[in-house]
Amino acid sequence: MKFQRTGLIAGIALTATIALTACGSDNTDTKSEAGGAAAPSAGSCVGGTLAAQGSSAQKNAMDEWIKAYSASCADAKIDYQGTGSGAGVKAFTSGLADFAGSDSALKDDEQKAADAKCGAPVLNLPMVVGPIAVVYNVQGVDGLQLSASTIAKIFAGKITKWDDAAIKAENADAKLPSATIEAVHRADESGTTDNFTKYLSKAAEADWTYDHAKVWAAPGGTGASKSDGVAAKIKSTPNAISYVELSYAENSSLQKAKVKNGAGEYTELTGDAAGKAIEGAKVAGTGNDLKLDIDYNTTQAGAYPIVLSTYEIVCSKNADATKGKAIQGFLKYTASAEGQKALGELGYAPLPETVRAKVATAVDSLS
Repeated sequence: MKFQRTGLIAGIALTATIALTACGSDNTDTKSEAGGAAAPSAGSCVGGTLAAQGSSAQKNAMDEWIKAYSASCADAKIDYQGTGSGAGVKAFTSGLADFAGSDSALKDDEQKAADAKCGAPVLNLPMVVGPIAVVYNVQGVDGLQLSASTIAKIFAGKITKWDDAAIKAENADAKLPSATIEAVHRADESGTTDNFTKYLSKAAEADWTYDHAKVWAAPGGTGASKSDGVAAKIKSTPNAISYVELSYAENSSLQKAKVKNGAGEYTELTGDAAGKAIEGAKVAGTGNDLKLDIDYNTTQAGAYPIVLSTYEIVCSKNADATKGKAIQGFLKYTASAEGQKALGELGYAPLPETVRAKVATAVDSLS
């Protein structure tokens, strides 16, 4: 489904300050049959068949990119399945996927296994950035405000009623029901869960004692598979609350809570607010390994603090050189200014130009 450009998405694109440059040798405005994504020039196409899977958070972006790339590159056959970050990494390590999508960079044990599979270092390449919305379905409650501490207590099962004193203290004018809170989490291994719980572990250390992980660790609550499953569960369940990527929240018209940042502000999820948090991310990897370090306690005024970066996990050197060239060709397009520009129409944030340029350089090094 094609998302319409909104003021929120336009704001993200503006804040990210993408400097538009050409992909390949031609500066073209050619559009794919799918809509907004500009197709690569014919000279930059690389044929070949690729199978990839992983992050459901980036599935909508991948679908758009594949349509645009395939429209100009008739010999390119690319299949991406949104099986979830954990499943994608496992498929990549076992040789069932040519590259994987993951909402988190590889952990040390995953990196070791992936390096062994490739026989060369594996790179974590941030390709899609998106805010994580705290979504809820409570009749008559608009503009819900929540701090990291309160969010942590809800998902840890320490706050179980919507009219709990902690929620009332942050929402003095809201008519909160005495209903039981239905906390929904991802049932499958998910990088979105890893990023959401990383936010809780950094911004609410006293109230979230489960660290962060792709597998949900806190007791209680209800599980739903993949991002679209979570969105559907919230939409159909009164008094429910969960976390999901912005694109899915927008697509399902879910209510989004204002989240308190490190500056003490309850911040609405807007393009400007998300962009301010994105601008504060640092590259934590070395060389062409581009793991991002996001500051979940950002004190930047007006910043929305819960954002994630979804990565492509790739071999720096492929044993099959033809396959390596096919992967490089496609990722050159996704990392291009044209490819990134399309994300603003899909509910994601384009990579800030400083990061995008580093990703493009890393892609150029693949073989």
